Amino acid sequence: MTATEDLIAAADAHSAHTYHPLPVVIATAEGAWMTDVEGRRYLDLLAGYSALNFGHRNRRLIEAAKAQMERVTLTSRAFHHDRFAAFCEQLAELCGMESVLPMNTGAEAVETAVKTARKWGYRIKGVPAEMAKIVVAGNNFHGRTTTIISFSTDPEARADFGPYTPGFAIVPYGDLTAMRSAMTENTVAVLLEPIQGEAGVLVPPAGYLPAVRELTRQRNVLFIADEVQSGLGRTGRTFACEHEGVVPDVYVLGKALGGGIVPVSAVVSSREVLGVFRPGEHGSTFGGNPLACAVALEVIAMLRSGEFQARAAELGEHLHRELGQLAGTGRVRTVRGRGLWAGMDVDRALGTGREIARRLMDRGVLVKNTHASTIRIAPPLVIGKEDLDWGLTQLRAVLGA
Repeated sequence: MTATEDLIAAADAHSAHTYHPLPVVIATAEGAWMTDVEGRRYLDLLAGYSALNFGHRNRRLIEAAKAQMERVTLTSRAFHHDRFAAFCEQLAELCGMESVLPMNTGAEAVETAVKTARKWGYRIKGVPAEMAKIVVAGNNFHGRTTTIISFSTDPEARADFGPYTPGFAIVPYGDLTAMRSAMTENTVAVLLEPIQGEAGVLVPPAGYLPAVRELTRQRNVLFIADEVQSGLGRTGRTFACEHEGVVPDVYVLGKALGGGIVPVSAVVSSREVLGVFRPGEHGSTFGGNPLACAVALEVIAMLRSGEFQARAAELGEHLHRELGQLAGTGRVRTVRGRGLWAGMDVDRALGTGREIARRLMDRGVLVKNTHASTIRIAPPLVIGKEDLDWGLTQLRAVLGA
């Protein structure tokens, strides 16, 4: 067997089969390129679901991590450490907020936001005990914990994991009338992705997010924006909500916040909202650890320059113009997205999404399919225009366009 076949066989023999990866085994990576164990190079047009917004092994981030690793990596929150205050202060400032509750993964941050909303509902809004409700959107993807999949509409994510956590109302994404009808006096929050990534990079109708923001203000309900994938430069703005002038009550952040080096996530909000917690009521051994804070501080510094947001906006305009031309050929049915983030529905006569992804892999381009025939494109924000164009040339070849 080849090295690739041997390593895949070993992984299949000793790991739970919760993923169905493309048959490539990555050994090294830099910038927007990855190299497999056979020495073949691939253009990365997935960027770790936005965890690698700044590219593989970004030198600024690697140096920040190395410097911190020589000092201290973990204290637990039983003690203070000298990077924590700066991390919280600067992330709150980046978000235009006041307080930060750090965790590790996106799913942990969403769970934290759910707990925050419920506690706020009981302590501040005055909802009767055990009666808090949160409104969410169909086709959402917020993570895979038991509570989160309880309000998923994806059978693969949800089936056979019951009993499910109560307290959620699911409405169609983009349907303001349904949102309004689902709200009751016991509603404590609306939890939305400003752009639904796993669903195929679905952008809501114009005006939807501002209308939800106004509705939540009128009803004294928290608006929680899950910007784990859409945030931190991906769409051409720091946050996807900014495209419609919306500021939520709560940001849920993750993925790119860790620079592709360590898992870092956070819930960011006002003092009033996050002030509902008291010592011992919530926490994480690794949340806000020194290494995580050091890397995230460098991420925040890079975002403050605006360079990466501007790059995503400029290259994103080019990407969507090129993909729009493909849609005109009939081989691509629909193209959606913002910035360097796109979802396209391929004519099913050309193959499934996975089959298209496999053909692209054979031509040196890595993407990820979702659902039957949808391909997601989300390159690192550091990708060069020539590299992006080369990847699009391979896409056109695969589609016969």
